[in-house]
Amino acid sequence: MKAIIVDDNDIARTTLAHLAKQIPNLTVAREFSNAIEAYHYLQFNEVDLIFLDIEMPEMTGIELTKNLSGKDTLIIFTTSNKDYALEAFELNIADYILKPVMPARFLQAVSKAQSILESRRENVEMTKDEFLFVRDSNITRRLKLDDILYAEAMGDYVKFYTREKMFAIHGKMKTAEERLPKDHFIRVHRSFIVCVGKIDTLQDGGIMISGKFIPVADAYRKALNTRMNVF
Repeated sequence: MKAIIVDDNDIARTTLAHLAKQIPNLTVAREFSNAIEAYHYLQFNEVDLIFLDIEMPEMTGIELTKNLSGKDTLIIFTTSNKDYALEAFELNIADYILKPVMPARFLQAVSKAQSILESRRENVEMTKDEFLFVRDSNITRRLKLDDILYAEAMGDYVKFYTREKMFAIHGKMKTAEERLPKDHFIRVHRSFIVCVGKIDTLQDGGIMISGKFIPVADAYRKALNTRMNVF
């Protein structure tokens, strides 16, 4: 697991780097004293995890997190201020550690991040043919792409619906969108991806698939109409 540390306090960075060295398979690639430098680094470099302070000059950790919203990078906030906890978790971070960072708490947070990464890698794997492999109750099952009606985001999960069953997979909608073939599926809402060939009807505000009404957001309507060849 590749990580970076972003904190304007020298001692804090040194402490986190020391703790990270004690954990196998965790490598700190870079350390940054401000969020702006970290942001520029992340535009050209992929990392799995960021240990991120919140209260920093010029750009806060909260602001950096919002600017990285399109990335799958996990974030663990390390801060001396507990008042940001609610706002931080609304950004879907991996964990929130209060300073001073204790070894046991640090290990717990890293283990949680590692579990999230493993879940992402194992739960949804696209093959080169017409199948999706999904982990269902600790069993990996083969799901035919042609059987998928639509996918729905629900918190930290993505639900894949077929006519017979629903599969709830831990992961992000962005990951599902990237892995579902674009010649068959289209995003119609921040929470929905649908199989174009399974759309029954288009109506005001949404579409119907197998008796289910799915909303269509204005931002996606033009692309959907073009895709459906609607005049």
